[in-house]
Amino acid sequence: MKRIESEGHIIFQGDVIDILEKNIGDNSVDLIFADPPYNIGKDFNGRKDAWESDESYLNWCYRWLDLCMDKLKENGSFYVMTSTQFMPFFDIYLNKKLDILSRIVWAYDSSGVQAKNYFGSMYEPILFGVKNKKNYTFNSNVILVEAKTGAKRKLIDYRKNPPQPYNTEKVPGNVWDYPRVRYRMAEYENHPTQKPIKLLERVIKASSNEGDTVLDPFSGTFTTSFTAKKLNRKSIGIEIDETYTKIGIRRVLEQFELNGEDLSRALKTYEIKQPQQATLFEP
Repeated sequence: MKRIESEGHIIFQGDVIDILEKNIGDNSVDLIFADPPYNIGKDFNGRKDAWESDESYLNWCYRWLDLCMDKLKENGSFYVMTSTQFMPFFDIYLNKKLDILSRIVWAYDSSGVQAKNYFGSMYEPILFGVKNKKNYTFNSNVILVEAKTGAKRKLIDYRKNPPQPYNTEKVPGNVWDYPRVRYRMAEYENHPTQKPIKLLERVIKASSNEGDTVLDPFSGTFTTSFTAKKLNRKSIGIEIDETYTKIGIRRVLEQFELNGEDLSRALKTYEIKQPQQATLFEP
């Protein structure tokens, strides 16, 4: 296990269960966002996202889910993702231990043909639960979105006396439309399942306050910690892979050198200036 920290932001590299058990205190975290491997065969820098069986994957998940709930404060919130086929198991398991408030769909378009003989998957599920539904943080006023009935259609609610225009803003529903992170986006990092900053902004703004501690047990490109810092929260990020951990050191701790290694982001192909080819004749 390796640990590096700066100004309220902690990065751990190592096994998630080991670190949760030994390095993070119980009842110490205000918000957890967990985006684990989905057991669908993704390649994470040489680590295959594939368990021997569905049962072994779920048993592993239940271990870190329990540990996450131990780390959460009594007024804390827990957002967790997994694949569509495993979310029902997560839901049933967590529903016995948390108050499930929302079952969120992160919907996105596809850049290509996903399936020809069945309906391709165009969303990922997010479960939102709290330890105590009578005492938790939800800052609805900072995440409002346009209510088209009032803002665009300018309709009047004649059921009220006197009649009044419909509201122009509302709390978002449970279908969230955010594009997936693409190669040419400024926030892109070299990781197969990077989540968009906009998604994490909504979660962190809604379910934490400035100065709170946000934990991501599967940090990947450390978008959760990056966004938490941007929003004046403290963060704890856990990641098993060394290459991805270095992304976090750069993005979150803003450290661009580690033991003599340059951590600067590699140029994308379109950012590299190609040498001009020689011509037979001068212009």
